[in-house]
Amino acid sequence: MYTESHRFRGFREWIHLTLITLAVFAASHLSAQDDETDFKSIFNGKDLTGWDGDPKIWSVKDGAITGTTTAEDPIKSNTFVIWRDGEVDDFVLRLSFKMVGGNSGIQYRSKDFGNWSVGGYQGDFEAGETYSGILYEEKLGRGILAERGTKVVVHSKDKKEVVEKIGDTKELQKVIKQEDWNEYEIIAQGNHFVHKINGHVMIDVTDNDEKNRRMSGILALQAHVGPPMVVQFKNIRLKRTKLANGRKKVVLIAGRPSHGPGDHEFNAGVRIIRRCLNDLPNLVAAEYHDNGWPKDPTAFDNADGILMYMDGGSGHPVIQGDNLFKMQELMKKGIGLACVHYAVEIPADRGGPEFLEWIGGYYETGYSINPHWEATFKDLPDHPITRGVKPFTIVDEWYFNMRFPSTMPTTILQSTPPDDKRGTPAAKEHPGRSEIVAWAVERPDGGRGFGFTGGHFHRNWQNDDFRKLVLNALVWITGAEVPAEGIASTVAPEEMSQNLDPKDRPKKKEDHSKKKDRE
Repeated sequence: MYTESHRFRGFREWIHLTLITLAVFAASHLSAQDDETDFKSIFNGKDLTGWDGDPKIWSVKDGAITGTTTAEDPIKSNTFVIWRDGEVDDFVLRLSFKMVGGNSGIQYRSKDFGNWSVGGYQGDFEAGETYSGILYEEKLGRGILAERGTKVVVHSKDKKEVVEKIGDTKELQKVIKQEDWNEYEIIAQGNHFVHKINGHVMIDVTDNDEKNRRMSGILALQAHVGPPMVVQFKNIRLKRTKLANGRKKVVLIAGRPSHGPGDHEFNAGVRIIRRCLNDLPNLVAAEYHDNGWPKDPTAFDNADGILMYMDGGSGHPVIQGDNLFKMQELMKKGIGLACVHYAVEIPADRGGPEFLEWIGGYYETGYSINPHWEATFKDLPDHPITRGVKPFTIVDEWYFNMRFPSTMPTTILQSTPPDDKRGTPAAKEHPGRSEIVAWAVERPDGGRGFGFTGGHFHRNWQNDDFRKLVLNALVWITGAEVPAEGIASTVAPEEMSQNLDPKDRPKKKEDHSKKKDRE
């Protein structure tokens, strides 16, 4: 007989199972939401802002980046729409794609050859049934690095080892929807790559070919030569991840064109610095030279250090919009910050207190001074930043009489300027005093800061000791170990004339604050 207690027990069990089911559903729902944590959109769904491709091929239709080729006007070679707001190193990329005819792919850590031609790693996909999901190397000579359903170790250009079969290629093809939307995910962590389509692993590759592999580069989307095609991409999201194997990353920010030829060549200076840093096996330098503050919303997400080399004062990018708040959040994470030349100047009432904390000092209009003078640096302190740096003498616009906190930062460079260079009343109070023109600080949050007032004249980057000191500092702010002899580098004379900003406008008189003390 089914008693009341049995009915109650059954009801209680039903409630229990229902609650478990709801809990599992809620957990899976939350997991799906959490799975998008730290992903940021790099396509606005409206136009090609931040992307650059042949306008005859690429446009935005129905909220998607669309590449179209026709039989009437076929393309003669593969062409790409390139993401111009940044580059990629270690990351997870997610997007939706739809393919009607032809072949396409997602380029990453790739090289820009100009004229929308790109080479490097490619997450392939097609309208056919063979290549979607494979890892292919476009243009650079290694071809197919992994076929679908394989786990591969690449030993060299000519030696690729399949170490495991991870799926049947025909079964994997079945999860791909023809002429419909599919989800592509690419994971790049160090030299390890995974491609997924609709949640299914297509390839798993470890690239041990140190000579030919690429650890950073551009991101682009392909329209392939051949039959007419329409390819679309939407919901493009990027998450940066900390660099693998203990490598460090410093983000280099160059400012807008400024001053006359040879002065404040921020873009050219940053490119020299980046090229020198890229020779280090344990440091990746990313540059953003498109007019100051990066447009890439993920730019700082896996940074260990940041360099700012740009105009400052009231136009300093760090105090525009909500950038001061953004920088504060980065500093709380212990990310290092280096400011060079004009970038050390910040308004006393907006950014001044923060710079005292972040880099250990700043230039204050009306108090500090910025004359051109020849500084001699004889006695260098025992510090990682000065490793391998020999005493040197050089003319620059060395700022001095800086604002420092009550607990002084570590002096890196100091020299005594001529007294006739002490242009502000505050500076004139200290005739004959040796002045600090470069300094360093270790912050309570674990981050490091560096201030360097030189860098007005582009020619000074060719001075080995001047350059080595800044390179050492950039390695130091990331928390990496500076070699005992410092960062070795060379700069050829022809490199000094490369990447200069176009400056055909009339030369403007240097006047950061429109006050006489800046002269």
